[in-house]
Amino acid sequence: MLEATNILFVYVETPLHAGSGRGVGTVDLPIQRNQVHGYPVVQGSGVKGRLRADAKPHLTDQEWVAIFGPETEGAAEHAGAVSIGEANSLLFPVRSLRGVFAWTTSAHVLARFCRDAALVGENAPRWQVPELEAGQALVAPGSPLCIGSEMALEEFSFQVTEDSLVATIAEWLKQHALPDGNEYDYWRKHIAGHLVILADDDFRDFTQLSTEVVTRVRISGDTKTVEPGALWTEESLPTDTLLYALVSASAPRSSDKAGMNSGAEVLAKLRGLPLQRTRLGGDETVGRGHVFLRWWEG
Repeated sequence: MLEATNILFVYVETPLHAGSGRGVGTVDLPIQRNQVHGYPVVQGSGVKGRLRADAKPHLTDQEWVAIFGPETEGAAEHAGAVSIGEANSLLFPVRSLRGVFAWTTSAHVLARFCRDAALVGENAPRWQVPELEAGQALVAPGSPLCIGSEMALEEFSFQVTEDSLVATIAEWLKQHALPDGNEYDYWRKHIAGHLVILADDDFRDFTQLSTEVVTRVRISGDTKTVEPGALWTEESLPTDTLLYALVSASAPRSSDKAGMNSGAEVLAKLRGLPLQRTRLGGDETVGRGHVFLRWWEG
């Protein structure tokens, strides 16, 4: 039985390719997506695998096995104490005619986040976001993205309504979700003016059509030219995407519980590790997948 739950926010610092294998569409190597909604995700196995690897130097062998479970050869002995869900989309960056870019989200995404956050405790946000029609957008009062009553994202124009609820949501995200280092002062300062709530369909379309797609090649070591057939396209989540994952824990199942007798103690041990910056997905050698991790202090 799961005894404790928290939320781990994942802020994308360099384009993130968490691949889903060979694609059948125009992109050869697409990213992972929710099967129903189509929003980008990073599967929980990838998040857990990275945490498992990064945590090992900071834990005793007994603590590591109790939290994450034994190595493959002993996997049948017992499961780990921690359960990590897929990292879901919360904010998706989109180019803006004014203000450079907007962090977009939608009523559906925010409602799902509030539902998930309610599993953590009574301090979870309870935002009541109105549903919007296609082409409508909500922004905070005084948003620098607007041109009169309109806003241009990518090549699309939106009718804008100012709403203090957007500023309230932005303030919560600033305090609890965005990276808390001094190097992120600029982003925390500007989130209120750059946060945009879109209609669900519009948000979904941006997450499907405005990801980063690059063409890559493999060069022959002998001829220094592209090898035959070694040309492909690859999709990535853009820099400044914000994801979140539910992390739950039970009491350790191992015979040696390493001093942890409850799910709350397991989560406390995990949250106390110095694991702010890490990498997810593929293409590490070309600088992709740098992320900043932050636990919700709720």
